[in-house]
Amino acid sequence: MRISVGIADDQLLFMKSLSALIDTFPGFEVVMDGVNGEDLCRKLTLTASVPDILLLDVNMPVMDGPATAAFVAQRFPVIRMVALSMKDDEISIIKMIRAGCCAYLSKDMHPAELEKALQEVARTGYYNADGCHSSHVRTAALKARLPEDKFTAREMEFLQLACSDMTYKQIASAMYLSERTIDGYRESLFEKFQVQSRVGMVMEGLRRELVDLCRQNNTDQIT
Repeated sequence: MRISVGIADDQLLFMKSLSALIDTFPGFEVVMDGVNGEDLCRKLTLTASVPDILLLDVNMPVMDGPATAAFVAQRFPVIRMVALSMKDDEISIIKMIRAGCCAYLSKDMHPAELEKALQEVARTGYYNADGCHSSHVRTAALKARLPEDKFTAREMEFLQLACSDMTYKQIASAMYLSERTIDGYRESLFEKFQVQSRVGMVMEGLRRELVDLCRQNNTDQIT
């Protein structure tokens, strides 16, 4: 059975090229597209069979990526969503993750990595490119030591705040700590998670169920 894919992107040429590429991947088929989030959401509400996976551009006119992801997550929770962006803007990507995306992909990624990412999303509902560059040996060693990883209460507090749109400086202020101390927590978690970016750290925290985005969203609404 083929995995159906939908795409929302205001760059028409890119969207059509991406569709043509995905259609060449064994087991995948693009069945829907939209020139912005509103266009895609309208088509979703009119179809009897929604796509298995949606690729959503972060920055779109009319209805942007986070708003589109939030709508889809509420109305069509069975759809797995992937954020697409040309810019490596960690805060924007984290907003997409908080809205319901299970992966982030750069628009300039290699086609082979795109195919691998779609396969992983279809199979597991998750893909973290930041944690997929280590060798098989290193990955096996990491998995072997996962149960031994220990996280302090302050590291967990930092990780929860890192899932917000706060800067590291703002996180330091909220935790009444120096920026240097916050840098230490970040580097410690990067090492324990074997990632190289804030986005990778957030996604790995979610995969391990160490953070609660519902809690974070409720906190944001209060503030």
